[in-house]
Amino acid sequence: MGCFRCTGKSSKKSENLNNDYSDNKTNKPQDQTASDAVKVNPDVNVKESEVKKEAVSKHDQLALDVKGLNMKEEVSKDGQTNGKRAQTFTFDELAIATGNFRSDCFLGEGGFGKVHKGRLEKINQDVAIKQLDRNGHQGIREFVVEVLTLSLADHPNLVKLIGFCAEGDQRLLVYEYMPLGSLENHLHDLPPGRQVIDWNTRMKIAAGAARGLEYLHDKMKPPVIYRDLKCSNILLGEEYHPKLSDFGLAKVGPSGDKTHVSTRVMGTYGYCAPDYAMTGQLTFKSDIYSFGVVLLELITGRKAIDITKSSKEQNLVAWTLKM
Repeated sequence: MGCFRCTGKSSKKSENLNNDYSDNKTNKPQDQTASDAVKVNPDVNVKESEVKKEAVSKHDQLALDVKGLNMKEEVSKDGQTNGKRAQTFTFDELAIATGNFRSDCFLGEGGFGKVHKGRLEKINQDVAIKQLDRNGHQGIREFVVEVLTLSLADHPNLVKLIGFCAEGDQRLLVYEYMPLGSLENHLHDLPPGRQVIDWNTRMKIAAGAARGLEYLHDKMKPPVIYRDLKCSNILLGEEYHPKLSDFGLAKVGPSGDKTHVSTRVMGTYGYCAPDYAMTGQLTFKSDIYSFGVVLLELITGRKAIDITKSSKEQNLVAWTLKM
């Protein structure tokens, strides 16, 4: 019943912010920041068209990314997102917010890259800053999809995107900070002394995740298939309020008479719907399958895939069907 490994890995966040993790090198790109105005020497004869071209490239790298990836279905005619515009930040601002991405601010790492906690003084808010790993599984396309999807979305069970940085070859996403980390942190491989979450809390988390998924499928215009629902992507706020996160693999769903979207198979082994894995035909039901796997994890306390168990018990869905 399980599918083969597609892309992405479970991003286990660290509850202890003092993990042994070497500091990132934060060499500043030579390009100007996305928000910098183009400075022109009046003594130099520069064609007006060249100045305008440079101004556009420096001012809105995101629009250039969208154009370069030919993602017309995700944006409006003017090249902007159809929803609210996320704030833009410079790389320097985010480096300062995280203490130059120092190790004691490190929260975790996933397919996109490393996540650090930061403090943005100009908005007086703690944030989580995710930096694209240029050698990782995901890239600029996933960055753009995440910005566009969360710019369209507005729901209490979806994590809020505060802003982003697209400066030179740097791509970073800035989210609201979720103090309790991921559901995975509270369900699997618990450290000594941590209590198991009780039944009512588990059902509260399941219900919240279901509401977030319902919003993506039924309320968003256009509707969105999440494609990466798993325990590590359900983040928890105060009182275990759940929010779906990490929308880099999201895909606009079928419309009209279409029943599916044909696409390259992406997702995480153990959560990926078998029919989608075998055919590449993505439907809203693919997300429902993934939600069912998460629900089984909440009910049983087992992992979707656990290689420490016997071969007959490693796949949670297959093990459940034999009961």
